[in-house]
Amino acid sequence: MRKYIFALPLCAALLPFLAHAHEVYVLSPMQVASDTLAAPFNMVQIALDNRYQFMFWGFIAFVVISTIFFVSIFRVFENWLDPFFARTKRYAPLICRITVGLGLLAGAYYQASYGPELPYSAAFGAFAPVMRILVVAVGVSLIAGLWVRAAAFIALSLFAYAAWRNGIYMLTYANYLGEFVVLFALSTHIPGARVSGKDIWARLTRALSPYEFAIVRIAFGISLLFAALYAKVLHNNLALQIATLPLAGHAHSIAYYFGFEPHFLVLGAAIIEVLIALFFILGIEIRWTCIFLEFWLALSLWWFGEAVWPHLILIGIPIALFLWGYDQYSLEGRYFKRGAREPVL
Repeated sequence: MRKYIFALPLCAALLPFLAHAHEVYVLSPMQVASDTLAAPFNMVQIALDNRYQFMFWGFIAFVVISTIFFVSIFRVFENWLDPFFARTKRYAPLICRITVGLGLLAGAYYQASYGPELPYSAAFGAFAPVMRILVVAVGVSLIAGLWVRAAAFIALSLFAYAAWRNGIYMLTYANYLGEFVVLFALSTHIPGARVSGKDIWARLTRALSPYEFAIVRIAFGISLLFAALYAKVLHNNLALQIATLPLAGHAHSIAYYFGFEPHFLVLGAAIIEVLIALFFILGIEIRWTCIFLEFWLALSLWWFGEAVWPHLILIGIPIALFLWGYDQYSLEGRYFKRGAREPVL
């Protein structure tokens, strides 16, 4: 195992989604129920028991984050890449809309809302086949860009019903909610589009258009934050079991391959996932965080052998945020944007 030691600094510094809440899908319902009811282990005590490792990897993470920040605001890189990113912004709204539409279509195909833990049969009973047809119609409408506001209204209504049934757990899918709100309010999902008229829809579009990508970004961050707190802090035995089980044909657990004590691995993953979520919510190192997320999400899907469809929203929205970059309400966009130039990463 010591032969892997050369890779540990990079892997530990970039450790976000090794046991993301969505990886709970690989556990059986009985395992999930048991671990959810069990008292969480004391993460503060784990940090104290491993204080030197904790401080060392915290220092490594600080170096990585600060280096990326200074690279992002380096004027040479800004001048070089800003013309490219100025052209990519136009594609971001389209990717958002198509991503949400594909997510709904995939859910209808697999007969579940947003994720496999929310089956249509439990939510709609005998009306499940009818609801599948309705969701397919909504997904196709969003992808095609036809009757977007009506489709988004139906999607919002279904999300409200899911929230009524499942309560605060639906914050896991706040990424969908943010897109539904934007599509319903703006219809076009085209920032800066000219809107004429004085009716309520025109006023709503003009009022919310400047906040479009701030809404998408913050909602996405909230979904990541809730998932991290749910599976890594409040019910950290879920993540602990995932960290100690050999999955998807691997001979050993992920804790074994990384050379960490499993509890310490869960602690590190929890801290970094929370930081990643906060980076999205606050608007810090947006493009780097998107790259970071996509790479480790791909690694996670490969390692745990999960179904891809529940993660479509986690794949598509970061691509759109990478192309869009910094809105005026992000911290780096507000304080480090120089005219037409913005932080690179």
